[in-house]
Amino acid sequence: MIPRFPVSKTPGISGDSMEIDGDPFHHAEAVPKILDADVELSRHRISVFLSTHTAYELLPESGKVVALDVALPVKQAFHILYEQGISVAPLWDHDVGRFVGILSPLDFILILRELGNHGSDLTEEELETHAISAWKEGKLQLTRKFDGNGSLHPRRLIDAGPHDSLKDVALKLLQNKVATVPIITHDGSVPQLLHLASLTGVLKCICRHFKHSPASLPILQQPICSIPLGTWVPKIGESNGRPFAMLRPNASLSDALSLLVQAEVSAVPIVDDNDSLLDIYSRSDITALAKDRAYAQIHLNELSIHQALQLTQEASATYGFFNGQRCHMCLRSDPLHKVMDRLAIPGNLFLQLMLESSPQCCGSNFDPFTSEWELGDLL
Repeated sequence: MIPRFPVSKTPGISGDSMEIDGDPFHHAEAVPKILDADVELSRHRISVFLSTHTAYELLPESGKVVALDVALPVKQAFHILYEQGISVAPLWDHDVGRFVGILSPLDFILILRELGNHGSDLTEEELETHAISAWKEGKLQLTRKFDGNGSLHPRRLIDAGPHDSLKDVALKLLQNKVATVPIITHDGSVPQLLHLASLTGVLKCICRHFKHSPASLPILQQPICSIPLGTWVPKIGESNGRPFAMLRPNASLSDALSLLVQAEVSAVPIVDDNDSLLDIYSRSDITALAKDRAYAQIHLNELSIHQALQLTQEASATYGFFNGQRCHMCLRSDPLHKVMDRLAIPGNLFLQLMLESSPQCCGSNFDPFTSEWELGDLL
């Protein structure tokens, strides 16, 4: 069920200049409470759309998909992802003739942390000796996932077919807490990888379909601060119960990686002493350490986030991947449809919410690892 939306306070905005009183908690205007009937109507229409459209609509007109063989050394896989400008790749096992998993930035984060925890220097030789398949087996030991009999069990690949509904794809992403689901066809003797589906792609389909009839979804007109989704600074918005994590630029890369793993988020805002947004550090930024074999020359506890972000920008510029905008922003008073438009931008998995009166961070929204309500409660 979608939670009932309470009456919330939003600062008054003066024309296009967005000039408001310096105190965001004064001179606020009551946000009209959305009717339960409007919520149910929005939910029904989105559910119908997702149920009657298939994963084929997620496929781009042109593009490439990259898969890696599980026999590849981790170091080589690391460099391939960096050089291709991607952060995730499905894994192909030639022995069984099928896709068996996903290699993601979390794998590289865990590898670097594990090497550091054992007091080992980050050398190419140590990464060279581990095939992807060997790492995946070792990862089971690290995560200690046990079944009812006490034995280790691997996590099966979560995939979908091109004829599956968008609703099925979205549920697989949300219920399994994964950022990517490969779209695979089994029409021939060898499975074919068609696309890597994400919640961003599903949102893009929703936005495209309802673009010219926004009034048909009343929930889209609701200010984002009045809806209990995302993660907010206390007293700013309707919290989803998770603490809002931020880091200073002088914090160590080790701190950032630990926070990404422990908080189960895909990105962390980097703010100054006034909590004004400077940048973000995301899981996928870890692949920048492949440039000039930086991973073999740094210590996670000694490299600051500021220095790590410089490496990321230099690495991205080398292959032309850096477009100058790593994080899109919205105001907390913006309606949900504007937020969804921002989130539907390809490659954007993190949205920063700002106060109208300052560049101060007040929350983040739609992290793929913490966003179960956004589509899940509408299905």
